[in-house]
Amino acid sequence: MKALIKLGGTLLDSPEQRAALAAQIAAAHAKNPQIAVVHGGGKQMTRYLSERGIESKFVNGLRVTTPETLDAVLKIFAGSVNHELVASLNRAGALAVGLSGIDGLLAEAEQMDPALGAVGRVTKSNAALLDVLVSARYLPVVACVAGDREGHIYNVNADQMAVACASSFHADQLIFLTDVPGVMDGEKRVRARLTAAESRNLIESGFATGGMQAKLNAALAALEAGVGQVRIAPGAAPHIVERLMNGEEIGTRMVLTEAGAA
Repeated sequence: MKALIKLGGTLLDSPEQRAALAAQIAAAHAKNPQIAVVHGGGKQMTRYLSERGIESKFVNGLRVTTPETLDAVLKIFAGSVNHELVASLNRAGALAVGLSGIDGLLAEAEQMDPALGAVGRVTKSNAALLDVLVSARYLPVVACVAGDREGHIYNVNADQMAVACASSFHADQLIFLTDVPGVMDGEKRVRARLTAAESRNLIESGFATGGMQAKLNAALAALEAGVGQVRIAPGAAPHIVERLMNGEEIGTRMVLTEAGAA
């Protein structure tokens, strides 16, 4: 079963948490090498910029990416965050390979809005590089940076990068490991299962807002692109990767229709 695991940057900020997740992913990879990882790093990026006196500006949750910020995107997303995670995975026994969407045009993008600077929208993903690596039992680790055929570089939302890679990789499941327990309904209860229609209803009714609304929209895009199921689960929960791979109902499992929830 092919799986793509997306790790939020918050989960990777602590060396202890990063090492724990790396050990779990490496163990899962030893049993099933058909795994790829996509990661963010927004918290680390904001701290890096702040330390240099650069204010982080956001529009609709997207970081305005000036040339100065784009340089930091490469240093943090494709640099320190990516390589620290790769090193942790290697230490845990996996043969991890650090990548970004620029490599092999894994993720091609276009500028989303001139007002946002070098923020990109993924227009095409070619998972051939992922397939080559996993067939040789390597573990691809992809930073949320994309490019185009003219050599431009773009800062891409990590959830959107995960969706693009998961769909072209023909993943059976996309796992979002986050800092929340799952998708909550209007009564603040975690929904164990959601269909696409139910997810849209949570958004339209105003119960899913902000970051969770964005994550639900990303999950819906993945399901509509052919990914079998999407899991949104707490990355800090004990043995979370093993439990999800074993099919345990933890967090929220999203499927396209009721038939997929059976």
